[in-house]
Amino acid sequence: MGSFYEGCVAQKLKKDNAEWVRQVYLQIGQNVKKYRKEKGLSQVSLAHELGHESVGVVSTAEIGLNGKHFNIEHLAHIARILDVDVCCLLEGVNEICNPKSQPKK
Repeated sequence: MGSFYEGCVAQKLKKDNAEWVRQVYLQIGQNVKKYRKEKGLSQVSLAHELGHESVGVVSTAEIGLNGKHFNIEHLAHIARILDVDVCCLLEGVNEICNPKSQPKK
């Protein structure tokens, strides 16, 4: 059985990881929005291209509402629809994942 301290550390790590993951999803949502707008597509148009009747899947995932986010299948389809490399949709994620590996300015 773990100590109280170990439990507190584990709880903090879980909370920190949840925030880190949330930031990754938000960054991806911002990237999708950026490239969608550059392509001149509305959220409704992108949702329909993805095979959804409602705009909800795109609108909520772009802003991370209620924990909604794009999955890897969404990103592959979105990259094809927007005619961008899937890596473009992941811009900025490495900086969130590895903040200490970034060069100092």
